[in-house]
Amino acid sequence: MNLTIRRAEPSDYEAIHKIFTCPKVIWGTLQIPYPSLEQWRKKIAEPPEGFYSLVACVDGEVVGQIGLRTFPNSPRRRHVGEIGMVVRDDWQGKGIGTALMQAAIDLADKWLNLYRLELSVYADNEPAIKLYKKFGFQVEGTQVGYAFRDGQYVDTLLMARVRLPQKKT
Repeated sequence: MNLTIRRAEPSDYEAIHKIFTCPKVIWGTLQIPYPSLEQWRKKIAEPPEGFYSLVACVDGEVVGQIGLRTFPNSPRRRHVGEIGMVVRDDWQGKGIGTALMQAAIDLADKWLNLYRLELSVYADNEPAIKLYKKFGFQVEGTQVGYAFRDGQYVDTLLMARVRLPQKKT
């Protein structure tokens, strides 16, 4: 498998839209079915300040995406990043999420100097929770009945990874 991670380009919007139409992706995110192609074109072409979007490509085909949202205009939250990630249904469980998470953490730690990374995940999304824990994320709380999914209310877990400052020797 020839896997590469790169910054999302405006021309990636159709591939990202395709990912967000997958049943498992809809189940695991706050997205609703039937996303607009134009919505995704605009999101990718005109990202807000402080938003970094990376894509995972296998043999040149986009199969996953991770977004890292920072808060450059919020002095009291400049040290924080929020992560959201999706992997196309047919590529889940094949290391794509691990590669995307590693790239986002490297960007956060080595280039953006973020101290805290946050995310939320459905409490029943065990594969995602396992991945996040592998990267040092810890559960900080549960939001009961946070979202309405497939006809019922579901809980989410708030997770965070806090990077301890490096000691100089």
